[in-house]
Amino acid sequence: MNHSLPATTYSPVMKGFHWATVLLLIVQYALGWTMPDIRRGMQPESLMNLHMSFGVVIGLLILARAAWRVLTPQPAPDTTLPAWQRKAAAAVHGLLYLLVLVLVFTGWAYASQRGWTVTLFGAIPLPALFETGSPTGHAVGELHEGLVTVLLLVVGAHVLGALAHLVLWHDGVMQRMLPRVGQGR
Repeated sequence: MNHSLPATTYSPVMKGFHWATVLLLIVQYALGWTMPDIRRGMQPESLMNLHMSFGVVIGLLILARAAWRVLTPQPAPDTTLPAWQRKAAAAVHGLLYLLVLVLVFTGWAYASQRGWTVTLFGAIPLPALFETGSPTGHAVGELHEGLVTVLLLVVGAHVLGALAHLVLWHDGVMQRMLPRVGQGR
């Protein structure tokens, strides 16, 4: 069902999903970096609650983005690129989607097993994924911090690839996702 657009650029909706995800991941990383260290028996404070809320929003955004990608026409891969570049791009994009979703799940699992209520900006409580003190929830939650490093490495590879297309190969690949400011579609 993944139709291809004759256009060589992504739709404004896909570009919006992409750049909103980038912005929210930057905010999320900053929140995670500035949160206090988690200690036994502590309850989440405002930065932690924001971090959990943004995590849920990012997860929903990634799911919406994946659904949009499947249900609406997308530009075809650039067939002028070497096969290895097309395969590498597909692998990196797949890993980005997967890692973000797994990070949301592991963070939610970690909060659940600690007995914390995950709420969406303090307004909508979400169900616990594991019981308080669950060894499985703890094991899953412990993956969270290490996976952040993996995500940063994959994001770095993605950015380096985009810059290589822009600076080294001058092939227009990066322009497919850049916003078109002041122009019609």
